[in-house]
Amino acid sequence: MIKHIKNGGNDTLYAIKAIMTLDTNDVTIGKLGSFSFQNGVYVYVGSAKRNIQSRIERHIKQDKKFRWHFDYLRPFVDIVEIQTYPGDEGECHLFHRLMKEYNGRIPVKGFGSSDCKCTSHLFYTDLTDEK
Repeated sequence: MIKHIKNGGNDTLYAIKAIMTLDTNDVTIGKLGSFSFQNGVYVYVGSAKRNIQSRIERHIKQDKKFRWHFDYLRPFVDIVEIQTYPGDEGECHLFHRLMKEYNGRIPVKGFGSSDCKCTSHLFYTDLTDEK
């Protein structure tokens, strides 16, 4: 079961925490290429200026046409938590703050960050217990 944490009714940012239970090779992430992922916790940070709930529900589904980078990773992970945040902080700042809190590292450059100057909006941590 996925744990949903909502901070407010006007949230526009979200963080998806997912677990990859096995090391996985040759995962194609759209035009970014193929990558290997090690087992552990992955956190993806995104935004939706309109209808955040629809975006989150789409990310949860596995049977869909792939559009976002997370869609390509989704079949290989189990989502355990989704938390929403107000938009004041900004998607990029939220990503960097969470990555620092979790002592994360970037597994794929360009993941989810094609519309900004960030290296990525996906980080990995071997932290296995819930924060």
